Amino acid sequence: MPRPQYVAAIDQGTTSSRCMVFDQDGRIVSVAQREHRQIFPRPGWVEHDAAEIWDAVQGVVADAVTGSGIDFAQLVALGITNQRETTVLWDRHTGRPVANAIVWQDTRTDALVRSLSEHEELFRERAGLPLATYFAGPKIRWLLDETPGLRERAERGDVLFGTVDSWLIWRLTGRHVTDVTNASRTMLMNLRTLSWDDELLAALGVPRAMLPEIRPSAEVYGTADGGVPVAAALGDQQAALFGQTCFGPGETKSTYGSGSFLLMNTGTEPVASKHGLLTTVGYQIGDAPATYALEGSIAVTGSLVQWLRDNLGLISSAAEIETLAGTVEDNGGCYFVPAFSGLFAPHWRSDARGVIAGLTGFVTKGHIARAVLEATAWQTREVVDAMNADAGLALASLRADGGMTANNLLMQILADVLAVPVVRPMVSETTCLGAAYAAGLATGYWPDTDSLRANWHKAAEWRPKIGQDVRDSEYRNWRKAIDRSLDWSTP
Repeated sequence: MPRPQYVAAIDQGTTSSRCMVFDQDGRIVSVAQREHRQIFPRPGWVEHDAAEIWDAVQGVVADAVTGSGIDFAQLVALGITNQRETTVLWDRHTGRPVANAIVWQDTRTDALVRSLSEHEELFRERAGLPLATYFAGPKIRWLLDETPGLRERAERGDVLFGTVDSWLIWRLTGRHVTDVTNASRTMLMNLRTLSWDDELLAALGVPRAMLPEIRPSAEVYGTADGGVPVAAALGDQQAALFGQTCFGPGETKSTYGSGSFLLMNTGTEPVASKHGLLTTVGYQIGDAPATYALEGSIAVTGSLVQWLRDNLGLISSAAEIETLAGTVEDNGGCYFVPAFSGLFAPHWRSDARGVIAGLTGFVTKGHIARAVLEATAWQTREVVDAMNADAGLALASLRADGGMTANNLLMQILADVLAVPVVRPMVSETTCLGAAYAAGLATGYWPDTDSLRANWHKAAEWRPKIGQDVRDSEYRNWRKAIDRSLDWSTP
């Protein structure tokens, strides 16, 4: 009798690396996880050691596979999903990073980004992105400008750039490639041609010789030790879209972690946002046309709960917020805008700072806890409204995943605020699942996307319970609180 076969996926995230092994039904067979250091050299600077990340990835793959009694020969494919925009530069000859990786949250490129303002329309039109410190292109430019001799080495092709997917694929297979979803987060790729754009490269001063080859998201890039095909790469949020099987235009997922990311499938044509969203590549399967998405990035959601725990001490564990918020019927007139480092989509206001508005003597810690959960819901509502306006589509339901979806009260608040059903899937680890699905498609483990849809199962659903008048009134108050968060910080 033949031994069962499996697909493994590496999820290289902002704080840890995981490996999961999945069976034919998309069920988790095993999982292993290791954290890595967060390096903060100065205020606003966030770095990772790419060599440490590689060591952690090797460890979790070994733990997840052999630790569960599976032989590497039983793996038909390995997929990769990764923290996006985080920028790694390494020496082509030694394989060693030339500096610490600059993480997506890092804001050291703020002055550089402001100096590029004359190119704002070029980046929006070609790359689908606003000028922001968030993306990889300015991070590359900063490293080239600030490290003596590095630009000359990069122009010779002796120093290579990659987002974390490229770094891992290079270590695993020796190939210097990235996929379309990660390339779309650099400010250097033309969204329509899916290739590096000479005008964008010139505007940012990035040499073409250091860039990886852009490939589809589901394709065999090479083989790792043991002969396992490395067959997929997707940025983490696009992987979650894939894992939630949002394969049709208008289908939308939201991942709730430290921050939150909503992606709406918009089909095979990029939709230019007029409402503060990002236009990005959703995925590309082999030679098929790329599927595009609109994305709304929310900076602070789950990390606000952590802040309430660690900085204020109102709760002793993140899970306690549901109990505390459940002690009151509503927010008591209290609204919390968590603009700790500005507001992301749809506002893109780096001058905003956090506010708690509407405080009276009536407000208790229960009301503040409720306002913290509602902040996630109202920020989601703003992004959904922008998506509906840009895409000309009305959201019919929201597929939610990520750690915060364990909070049932939050899921109900989301349904109330959005006025649509909110659905949580059986497998909430949709980021890893999406990378596994793409790798399995590339190697024939799964025949088509219909077979992936058949694996998706609903675990729970929440439907709206409040009336439209209450919803509208609360939204007006939220917008007033947003207004009060603006114009606090000046460059």
